[in-house]
Order: sequence, then C-alpha cells, then structure tokens
Amino acid sequence: MTQQQNPRKTIVIFLLITFAISSIFYAFIIHTGKIMGGRGVFVTGMMWSPALAAFLTSWIIQRPIGAMAWKWGEARYQLWSYLVPLLYSLAGYLIIWTAGWGRFYDPEFVDGIAASFGMEKQPKGIVIALYILLTATVSMVRSVSSALGEEIGWRGFLAPEMYKVLGFTKTCLITGCIWALWHLPILLFADYNSGTPAWYGFSCFSLLVISGSFIFTWFRLRSGSLWTAVLLHASHNLFIQAIFTPLTLTSDKTKYYYDEFGIVIPILSVLVAIYLWTRRGELPAPK
Repeated sequence: MTQQQNPRKTIVIFLLITFAISSIFYAFIIHTGKIMGGRGVFVTGMMWSPALAAFLTSWIIQRPIGAMAWKWGEARYQLWSYLVPLLYSLAGYLIIWTAGWGRFYDPEFVDGIAASFGMEKQPKGIVIALYILLTATVSMVRSVSSALGEEIGWRGFLAPEMYKVLGFTKTCLITGCIWALWHLPILLFADYNSGTPAWYGFSCFSLLVISGSFIFTWFRLRSGSLWTAVLLHASHNLFIQAIFTPLTLTSDKTKYYYDEFGIVIPILSVLVAIYLWTRRGELPAPK
C-alpha cells in the first residue's frame, strides 16, 4: 500500500504532528497558569493545532485538503447538531438547579450583564432572556471559529481515517481517549477545571469527551459533513461555558455537579451517545 492508502501510518503522522504543535501552546498556557493567558491567543493556537496537523499530514501523504468533507450536507443534521448540546445541557442544569446543587441565577453575573447592556433598570428576566438570545446566536460565530480548528483535525481527518480500519465503536472510543488526553496538560497544570480534585475533574471530563466522540462522530459520518461536528462542538461550548455555567449561583458542592468537570452533563452525554450507538447501522460503510 502507498502511504496515502495506509490509514495506520496516516494516523500516526497526524497524531505526532498534532501533539508536537500543541506542546508549544501547552508551554505558553502552563507558564501563565491560565487557559486565557495571552488574551486567549494561546488557547486559540492550541485549538487550531489539530487543523494544522491535518493540513500538514494531507500534504505529506499527497491527499487534497478538499477530501475532508467540507460540503454542508442536509440542513436537518446541521439543525440537530446545534440543538443536541442545548438539550442535554439545559436538562443537566435544570437537574442541578432543581436538586439544589446550584441555583438559578447568579445575581452578580446578571447585574454585570445588565450594566454592560445599559439595562440596569430593566427586569432581570428581560436581561437574562436577551443575554441568552444574543449569546446563542451572535456569539455562535466566534464559537464556530474556535471549534473549527479542533474539528478539522478530530472529525474531519482522524475519525474518518480510523473508521476505515476500526469501525464505529473502536473509532469513537480511541479518538475520545486521545481527545481527553490532549486536554490533560492544561487541566493538570493550568486553570482548565472547576476547582475539583484533578482526578475527579479529569474523570468527569474524560467521560464527557469520550461519549461526545460517539455523538460527534455519528453526526459527522451520517451527514458526510464536517460542519455537523463543528456545530456540535461550538454549541456545546457556547451553552455550557458561556450561558448555563455563568448563570448558575454556586456553593461549595456545585463544582462537583456542573460544567464539564462535574458529573451531571457527562452522564446525560453518555445517554445520548448510547442512543446514537444503537443507530450505528445507519452509518455508511468505510471508504
């Protein structure tokens, strides 16, 4: 087999390049101790490392970059890619607020939003509703731009390549584990966590991204479009990190339940992953 026809060699090349480039940005982030160190430039560089690795690997194996499923595909898959993270994150935070592990809403955060909008005299409900509406729409553009860097690499290049030789289940498990480990340095040595012990935060986060790998990969393969994974990733980050987590009034125990490092959202993500796994027969055969 030529190098272009050998998926295993291609996967190894991609992973070596990904972690080599990412290590540069790990160093910057760890040096500052903050995920948003360098005004967010470092984490942006890290998130685009898989994309750069995919482009370089494509060049090395002489495969056109256009082979990474850039077509938009059917609109229904794109719509569901936006809605699925909203549904499981909303369900998760409703559980958290109802159980008393956190409360809706954080008055200090909402007051800050009201001040930034010039709406200090408006009812808090209107401020919250406007914030959610604008964040879920306008801010989606920025979220897509950062998620695209990861998804070009993980689901645009790596997952389809693994699918050729491993099938759906093993592909999702392995890419999910790689995805989790890729985040480990900034979780251990920077502030990419919610304040829980490292073993707990990484366990919850790993469960989330491994199950997320099943969701993202299913949509990517079923739709034949890279953009489903991009929208899933962007929507997930947006609703959890920018909307529901900051709106939650926390207590000492909240960190064990909310965000990406608590247990609630990962459990719901696992349930979605199991459902899509039962529908793996709908996926096209590896090419």
